[in-house]
Amino acid sequence: MSESAETSTAVLDQGAQGPMIVVEDLHRSYGSGAAAVHALRGVSFEIPRGELVALKGRSGSGKTTLLNLVGGLDEPDRGRITVDGRDLSELGENGLLELRRDRIGFIFQSFGLIPILTAAENVGIPMRMRGADPREREERVELLLSLVGLDGHAGQRPGELSGGQRQRVAIARALANTPALLIADEPTGQLDAGTGLAVMELLRAVVRSERVTALVATHDATLLDLADRVLELSDGEIVEH
Repeated sequence: MSESAETSTAVLDQGAQGPMIVVEDLHRSYGSGAAAVHALRGVSFEIPRGELVALKGRSGSGKTTLLNLVGGLDEPDRGRITVDGRDLSELGENGLLELRRDRIGFIFQSFGLIPILTAAENVGIPMRMRGADPREREERVELLLSLVGLDGHAGQRPGELSGGQRQRVAIARALANTPALLIADEPTGQLDAGTGLAVMELLRAVVRSERVTALVATHDATLLDLADRVLELSDGEIVEH
């Protein structure tokens, strides 16, 4: 192996062994002057691989802003974010697109499913976008629907499913490309307490079985006990406990 190839491999190995997320002195504001809203004020933390981390805080505390920055959907005003060994500021637009497609799965409160597609078709969308082999895609979709407890619902459309079932489809879709990181923004916000608890328990089981890391924003205190660790945001700052 050449020296350059060995160096490249070492860098990849180092990324695979280090923390999944490293956030350093992160700042993000909206607007300017006296009307500026300071969503994040010097946020720093690390998340090891394989953890389910809950992000809590009142509405307006900066949770969604932080998730968008970690997921490469927005850029900070100042600070550094490393995800899966990659410095987001160095990736460029195409690099960020590839990272989101191949290494990050997103789960949203609104589910984000396409109404005219079946559950199986919704789950398979990320693999279609990546150009996966059809047989590989079908096998992965079947496996994921089984993993989230929807074996018998592959042919149903979102309108034929309950809220909890739709969120399970969304979780399966987020796992389609075998991501290293799951980012979930209030995934139980539209669900009743019992269904929400079941979805959070499913996320915890998925973290274990799929060996992924998860950063989940939630305001529901009853769900925090399921996390390996809790980060709290208040007025754009991490609250130390």
